[in-house]
Amino acid sequence: MVNQSKPILAIFGGSFDPPHEGHQAIVKLASKYLDIDKLIVVPAFLNPFKKTSSALASQRLEWCQTLFDNIPKVQVDDYEIQEGKSTTTSQTLKHFNSRNHVKYLIIGADNLSTLEKWHQFEWLNTHITWVIITRENYPIISDSLKSWKVLSIHKAMSSTAIRDKQDLQHVDNKIKHSVQKVLQGKHIMKIEQSIENIVQILDQNKADDIEVFNLEDADYIAKRVIISNSLNGKHTIALAEHIKKALKETDEDILYSDISDDWAVLDLGDTLIHIMIPEYRQRYSIETFLSELVEKQKKNADIDPA
Repeated sequence: MVNQSKPILAIFGGSFDPPHEGHQAIVKLASKYLDIDKLIVVPAFLNPFKKTSSALASQRLEWCQTLFDNIPKVQVDDYEIQEGKSTTTSQTLKHFNSRNHVKYLIIGADNLSTLEKWHQFEWLNTHITWVIITRENYPIISDSLKSWKVLSIHKAMSSTAIRDKQDLQHVDNKIKHSVQKVLQGKHIMKIEQSIENIVQILDQNKADDIEVFNLEDADYIAKRVIISNSLNGKHTIALAEHIKKALKETDEDILYSDISDDWAVLDLGDTLIHIMIPEYRQRYSIETFLSELVEKQKKNADIDPA
């Protein structure tokens, strides 16, 4: 029998990478309509089903505290972050059950298809009531659940989409600037990793005179430009094909390509790649133009230190 003197809790865990309006709506609705003393928001150090997170655990904790700590009956807890490793839901619930009665576990409907793979699912299924948050295009499949209820949230958004598209319209203004800085930093890191990969492919396949131009702050159509020489027309096409194959393996999109014997152009959005026979490179002198842009952005930075 449950000791009713213990506070009754609902647990809402997740990566919150970043937290958004959907999370806020869930917290407000659950804290209002569930018969609980407190709703505990638990940011994960690392989701057991993910390899990495975009923002540091400490940053995600800070975002959650900013958004949720002032809501009545809601508390952000750093238990999983203090563990410093991926923590199973059953371990977290047992931790909070030592001094409380965890009655509800809040999950998204997108979790239902893999729920039985969770560590100690049978134990979880016996000890808590699942609170399922509706998500567009995810049906409520509850055959394996012993006790459950549904909370309907009509907000079609996800942290993944926010990260991938860098669209912050569904991120609260209280944390928007901080989230933007993190996402921009990760995006630049991704660009640098892609550049390193492309340069390595060109070098391994005997491209010559490889140059990379950083145009991050210049008024230009790309953030990076790579220029390299081919040995001849067939080599131009071969180098372009090597890059296309490698980018496909890393799920990078080529937005546009124009490939001929003399000159191949690959447009990745943030990065432009030019592979040219030496005669064309000398004739069109693209690097002279790009070097002038780099110098201009340096001068502008010196004039405006902000």
